[in-house]
Amino acid sequence: MVSVRLCTELLIETEDRVGLLAEASRLLGDMGISLLSVVVRRHDETASLRLVTTSQTHAAEALRAAGFCVEERDVLLMEIPHHPGFLSRMGEALARKGIAINELYATVPDDASSGLVVLRCSDNRNALLLLRGR
Repeated sequence: MVSVRLCTELLIETEDRVGLLAEASRLLGDMGISLLSVVVRRHDETASLRLVTTSQTHAAEALRAAGFCVEERDVLLMEIPHHPGFLSRMGEALARKGIAINELYATVPDDASSGLVVLRCSDNRNALLLLRGR
């Protein structure tokens, strides 16, 4: 069974420093907010964090209050079955409708029956309808 919903990804771009992820995740953890997905990238002297949490509104407010510059953007959050070829079929369905995948990151534990995919498309709303089978 595929579960897909539109949600908000929090994007933090800041000066790179040791402990950046620890600082942000501790702040959220202390508030009882769990990370569903996180991506960390370093670019020369800057770093970016992409976060999907169990409470995006509270997470964004807390991170801003702590001095982080937070951008919010729409992404699709999908729980997909863990079997060969599923991601290929999803990509092909989007391509047939002319919807480009701008970014995608995923994880599936080896022994799990499903995984989590975060993607941002050229047209998130139509991608959402398509992936929901409408």
